[in-house]
Amino acid sequence: MQKVKIGSAGVEISRIGLGCVTFGREIDEAQSYRVLDYAFSRGINLLDTAEGYGGGQAEAYRRTKGLTAGGSAGSEMHSSEKIIGRWLRSTGLRGQIALQTKISRNFRPAHVREALEASLDRLQTDYVDMYLFHSYDSGTPLEQAIEAMAEVVQSGKVRVGGCSNFNAAQLREADQIARERKLPRLETIQPVYNLVRREIEDELLPFCSARNIAPVIYSPLGAGFLAGKYAPGGAFPKGSRFDIIPDHADEYFSERNFRTVERLKSLSDRTGWSMVRLAMTWVAHRPGVAGILIGARHAEHIDNAVDALDMPIPAEVADGLRSLESAA
Repeated sequence: MQKVKIGSAGVEISRIGLGCVTFGREIDEAQSYRVLDYAFSRGINLLDTAEGYGGGQAEAYRRTKGLTAGGSAGSEMHSSEKIIGRWLRSTGLRGQIALQTKISRNFRPAHVREALEASLDRLQTDYVDMYLFHSYDSGTPLEQAIEAMAEVVQSGKVRVGGCSNFNAAQLREADQIARERKLPRLETIQPVYNLVRREIEDELLPFCSARNIAPVIYSPLGAGFLAGKYAPGGAFPKGSRFDIIPDHADEYFSERNFRTVERLKSLSDRTGWSMVRLAMTWVAHRPGVAGILIGARHAEHIDNAVDALDMPIPAEVADGLRSLESAA
């Protein structure tokens, strides 16, 4: 597995990372352990989680949407962090894992300290390699957020600070504040990126390249959309990402995006490569992408991602992906 170094601390991560949002939400603890074991055996050392990832949180979300309970694999709050913590304790692999988690909201110093301590307790560790703001919080002055992240980095409990779902303007402002105040910068960002969500290409990726900020992208398959799982107006497959979190449909369901899926299927039929492998291959070879997070329920999902990164790309596939990219 290819590795890259992130931030001034030189945290070494595998280019394919395991997104652990599924743990306790879409797969139970036993299956989560099997996925973790297999991912590690394939050379994956980056585990991405968040305080907001849990079967309990998903069930609470479903209630707010008026949906019936029971769509998730469990109801444990913060199940992703807790399952990872129990796995790390049982395997003794903490020193070989690059561990990333995220704080949801309220980025003022006191709350960041409190949230980090709670995550560390659930993860059963005394530090995380990367700690991210999960999304931009308009309720917290950005100056206070940067000061809060600087504090936990300087404490040694966080090796690299970063953010997720910031746009280019927000990241640029955060970087400027850190430089002006001579504080640790946000050195990694986690944006969505795939064949139909390409908004980071114009500004965010060039800025990251110029400022040595590492983009580790998520949702390379559009939460399964690019795997051809969904049809316009059709029911969501039971237990799928869109079934558990229906708001995903608002991001992906459009005539233009479904046309891209049709072209992807046509290329798959022509080349014999699965839609998943084609979509993963496209992302894996995009310039400026430091790493890719994948969600996995079983070993095949991991193999598809690793093969997309490592296997040679036949000319027919490369030409087809370029054509698909220009039409998307």
